[in-house]
Amino acid sequence: MKKIITFLVLLFAVNIVFSQNKAITDESNKQIKVTWETSYEEALKKSKKEKKPVLIYFTGSDWCGPCIKLDRELFHTSKFVEYANENMILYMANFPRNKDLVTKEVAVVNKRLSKKYKNSFPMVLLIDKREKVLGEKRGSYMTEYYYPFFEAVIKKHYKKNPK
Repeated sequence: MKKIITFLVLLFAVNIVFSQNKAITDESNKQIKVTWETSYEEALKKSKKEKKPVLIYFTGSDWCGPCIKLDRELFHTSKFVEYANENMILYMANFPRNKDLVTKEVAVVNKRLSKKYKNSFPMVLLIDKREKVLGEKRGSYMTEYYYPFFEAVIKKHYKKNPK
């Protein structure tokens, strides 16, 4: 029994190590590039200018299993990239164990956002240009649950129905 458990743990660890090194591609084998704003302040400015909400993604990109899965299955899909380009400004509040993955300045901003919004991992937060929370999803869900959430928030706060 111990040998089987050890084998399964080893298999799981090897899978995680190798899956993190692969480029994420879509069905046609093209690499998917998600454009995250590098500055939170710039994300807010773009939100105001383009009249779109800011999606803040709280993640531990190199240690949080549900975050890694959400990143791969939602954010790195052509469907999400197309939807986001049209409807949202993206900002990743990353809290990696490898501190080299974020600059010190960005880490300070992310820490402030963490305190302000009392985040969990993963957490998807939609805010307006004034940093008012429009909607949030804490934890990991099946990817098809995110689109109705996005659409409901955007429709309520940004797309006015003509009467």
